[in-house]
This record gives sequence, C-alpha cells and structure tokens, in this order.
Amino acid sequence: MSRLTGYPVQFNKAVVGRNAFAHESGIHQHGVLQDRETYEIMDAASVGQESQIIVGKHSGRAGFADALRKLDIALDEDEFKRVFARVKELADRKVEITEQEIRAIVNDESRDVDEVVRFVSMKVAGGSAVDPQASVKVEARGLTLEFEGEGDGMVHATFDALKKAFGIDAQLVDYRVVPITKGADAMAEISVVVRMGGEIYAGRSVSTDVVEGSARAFVHALNKAARTVISDSVMDNL
Repeated sequence: MSRLTGYPVQFNKAVVGRNAFAHESGIHQHGVLQDRETYEIMDAASVGQESQIIVGKHSGRAGFADALRKLDIALDEDEFKRVFARVKELADRKVEITEQEIRAIVNDESRDVDEVVRFVSMKVAGGSAVDPQASVKVEARGLTLEFEGEGDGMVHATFDALKKAFGIDAQLVDYRVVPITKGADAMAEISVVVRMGGEIYAGRSVSTDVVEGSARAFVHALNKAARTVISDSVMDNL
C-alpha cells in the first residue's frame, strides 16, 4: 500500500510502523534477545519492517553486547565497561547512537597507553565580557585532583589547566577537528600533536562536545609524553 499510494509508513504507526519493532529499553532488549515473541506479537518482516535493537539512553548491557556482536567487535570485560560507560554518556546527549559512533568510541577506548593521569570531568566558562576559564578534574595515584586554567578560548583554557595537572609545559603544534557524523549533535574526531623534550606525541578522541573531546585528546598525548619521557618528575608535580 505504501508503494502504491506513494505515502511512507509513519515510524510511530501502530502495528506496522518501524518503531513497533525497535527496542531501546534494557528490559525490552533482554526479553527480545531471549525470545522475540516476548514483545513482538508478529514477525516484523511480514509488514515490511525489521526488528531493531536501538542503542540509546535506556539500553542495557545485553542490548549493547548484541550491537557489538552485529558489528563483529569483541571486547574483554574491562574494555566493555569503559566503552559502555562512554556510550551511556553520549546517550544522555542524543537519542540514538549510530554504528559509526560505536566504532569510534571503541577505537577511542582501546588505546594501549598507561595513564599517568586520567581525565574525569571539566567545566568551562567564558563569553564576550570575561576571559574563558576552565576547571578540570583528574585522577592520579588514586587521588582526585582539580586544576584551573585560562586562555583566549575555551579549548586554550582547558589545555592550560591540563598542563598544570601534568606539571609539564608541552607545546601544541597541531590541532584538528573532523566530523564523523552529520547534524547538530554530530560526533567529531579531535586530534592534537604536542612537542615535549624535542619529541612529538599525538593524541586523539571522539565526542559530540568539541571542548571535552579536545581535553581527552590532549590528555591522551600528554600521557604518552609522561610515560616515555618524564617518568617520576610528572608525579612529583601533582
């Protein structure tokens, strides 16, 4: 009927709409994965639809694990916890997480860098009347510490605070933001390159928040520098 009339079936149409076979809630996902008939009284293909497990704000571990299996992604338990936590953070900002975004987060959380300092959270403030200021919270040696910085932009102020957190004065030599998805809530890949002690270190991250993603990428690069060049002197400054 849709093809003959030229009118597409509305997503929220009862019984035959796409949303009738889309499951985001954790308990619904778990039920459908165990037995499709738990929440689907008919075969989705019989009305031209497809049963979908949607990764979003209300998704549970079972639904996310199923999404990873469909993408042929295998993670150990620690990696799964880190990636799932990042996905839940992203889901608080947007309705649905795409396959591209899941892959980007998996790549972002599967790095082999021993973290001297772990990024926890951040706050930035600024505007036309005041200079931007940033406050970053990090974890090091089992302690949660907070540092403040300022600059001529929110990203600059965040980098200033993070350099204080590491106790080093790395020079930023390259900074790039490349969108991964489209739309106002698009995810971007942020890449930074820093110079320290004559050596170059690169860091990257993905986020829907460019400032937060920049902070994570900067921390990634500084952790490389801390691990390979600075050793104990970094920890003495914390």
